[in-house]
Amino acid sequence: MRIALGVEYDGAGFCGWQSQPQLCGVQDALEAAIKKLILQDVRIHAAGRTDTGVHALMQVVHLECDVSRPLTAWVRGVNAFLPATVRVIWAQNVSDDFHARFSATKRHYQYLLINQPTAPAIMATKAGWYHLPLDIAAMQQAIALLQGEHDFSAFRASECQAKSPIRQLAQATIIAQHESIIFNFSANAFLQHQVRNMVGALIYVGNGKFAPDWIAHLLKQKDRTLSPPTFSPNGLYLTGVDYATQFNLPDTRRYLRLL
Repeated sequence: MRIALGVEYDGAGFCGWQSQPQLCGVQDALEAAIKKLILQDVRIHAAGRTDTGVHALMQVVHLECDVSRPLTAWVRGVNAFLPATVRVIWAQNVSDDFHARFSATKRHYQYLLINQPTAPAIMATKAGWYHLPLDIAAMQQAIALLQGEHDFSAFRASECQAKSPIRQLAQATIIAQHESIIFNFSANAFLQHQVRNMVGALIYVGNGKFAPDWIAHLLKQKDRTLSPPTFSPNGLYLTGVDYATQFNLPDTRRYLRLL
């Protein structure tokens, strides 16, 4: 029996999604909770691996087991054994050809940035922060250059293991209100640290260090050493994953809202 789960988590207290020997990954917490429910070891597979400190409003995973439980038990029962910072939102029986990672057609991320002189206290681990004023119009011009299919070598981590740096970025937009800025990105897949590296470059445009067309230059040069340092993980959220309608999944997208 194959089960898909929609999962939300606060990544601040975890060393990322993936299971680690220290059992500090979100995957470790979820697998341990499921074992307590069904009294079996399980291995879960996720749509994407988020890094240390990165959050998820909607991560999609699947698992296989031979223990029958009602869908409500896969939600309330598993949640009873999870830490307060991880929650199963929904559960759904799926066909054997469903795979949380390989069946995904698009992934969605948002980055929440607080732009004010002092670092936020309440949102310390929930948002990125930049202290100097940012030119939103210039950043909006720059982010539009990221849309489409590109070689994103300038925005991938040096340790990224993806076979190709080519990605199709279907959405790249910015919305802002008062001190809150949200960056929206949707793509077929993302390279390691790609979103955080793009946000860092856009901030360099916003603070006036470079003109908006510098983003096109980075894409053309395909050189990570020319790009700014990787920006903070605190404001990054996996907000959804798209699948074909044949899998009949519940809503697989959730959104940040401006503060």
